[in-house]
Amino acid sequence: MNETDERTGLDPRSVTRTLAGIEEEEPPGKPRRHPLWHDVPDKQWNDWRWQSQNAIRSVRQLRDLLPFTPEELEAIGSLEAEYKLAIPPYYFSLINTDDPNDPIRLQSVTSPLEANNPSGYELDDPLDEDKDMPVPGLTHRYPDRVLLITTHVCTMYCRFCTRKRATMVRGGWDAVSRDDERMIEYIDDHPEIRDVVVSGGDPLTLPPGKLRFFLDSLKRIKHVDVVRIGTRVPVTLPQKLYDAELIDMLASAEKVWIQTHFNHPREITPEAARVCKALLEAGMPVNNHSVLLKGVNDDLQTMRSLMRALLRIKVRPYYIFHCDPVIGAGHFRTSVWKGLEIMEGLRGHMSGLGIPTYVVDSPHGGGKIPMMPNYMVSMSDDAVVLRNYEGMLIRYQAEDKPTTPHQSPTRGVSSLLQGSKTVLMPEDNERMLRRRMSLQMVNDRDHFQAQRGAVNGHADALGGCQDNHRVAEELVGVNGV
Repeated sequence: MNETDERTGLDPRSVTRTLAGIEEEEPPGKPRRHPLWHDVPDKQWNDWRWQSQNAIRSVRQLRDLLPFTPEELEAIGSLEAEYKLAIPPYYFSLINTDDPNDPIRLQSVTSPLEANNPSGYELDDPLDEDKDMPVPGLTHRYPDRVLLITTHVCTMYCRFCTRKRATMVRGGWDAVSRDDERMIEYIDDHPEIRDVVVSGGDPLTLPPGKLRFFLDSLKRIKHVDVVRIGTRVPVTLPQKLYDAELIDMLASAEKVWIQTHFNHPREITPEAARVCKALLEAGMPVNNHSVLLKGVNDDLQTMRSLMRALLRIKVRPYYIFHCDPVIGAGHFRTSVWKGLEIMEGLRGHMSGLGIPTYVVDSPHGGGKIPMMPNYMVSMSDDAVVLRNYEGMLIRYQAEDKPTTPHQSPTRGVSSLLQGSKTVLMPEDNERMLRRRMSLQMVNDRDHFQAQRGAVNGHADALGGCQDNHRVAEELVGVNGV
């Protein structure tokens, strides 16, 4: 490593590739370790307990690791009591410490901007989860789904977390509580519940006995088909899932799906890939939620790289969430138009397997509302006009019935509705250019063969002169084929 790489802890050997002259990351790359922990033995580094015990938990520790102005230190110091800080050495090592706007730093390190609330719109419980709790810790919003808040503890406290009100709680009980039992009893008493999201905090931080209580209890309830474990452990502390016993416990519940949370391509490391593979091999599907965050992933290239990297480790991109209006996270929030711009650049430009659903989790407990670009341009009784990712406008007749007679003379989109045209094609469409080139190649080949046949026939008539084949090639070559 050169001096800069050693200082930042970044490995210059990360895998890259060039597409159309553009170099882009292709994670997972190489493991990274900040120089502070350079001499830590691998056995300790790969132990989640060591990672947790050595997590950065105070501004005093941060000031020795990252550059801050005195004003910034004073501002983030005043916020220390507002929201917990914890960054495992593994996750901190992903930060480029020379970049104050590094996307990993923005997600994990306290910012003075957390004190701002210019709109006055930010809330402690922006999704009204607490108001939809029939029993403590259980939110019942959708007819067939419930959310369980099982712990206030996380391996890392994301600066944009929508449940700061819950994770600010300090201390807690390792044993199963009466409220834990009430949550299970409620699910057992409501046969309409088919899907249970086990969340927190992070449920993979629960003591093994308490985690097993939830898993075994939900496995026993026959009308529950799916148990989703909402966890960021594969992202922020994958070493926790190096434990084969934990993987086996999760798999033993038989209904478990993993909902994880990668926001940036650099988070997809060899360590993260390893644990996602272990979960998949144990029979648990892995889906990903991303949050659209200003300065982290609010550009098309980053999101494309992230979605492709997720597919590379066989994690399904499931949702992109618009950042919730939670206290302290206003500086992360983008416009909805930015999200739609990104979705426009994903659909059609990469595999459909890599296209998540962009959603706004609405206030007042309205739930997830999908947002997407407009692909239906116009409609009539006979047909709809649809737009594809290229901007091509297509008439689509959904029903097998005669079209309305007496078409009116018209043009443009209206001509598609009337049925006088079936498609309007943008100028310089690349796909149509490829078609024309393919057609030209076929025409040129047929022309070549016709000329060759004519010359060969003439040569045979002259007695089959051997040089005539060469002459034929030269004649066709003159025509530029």
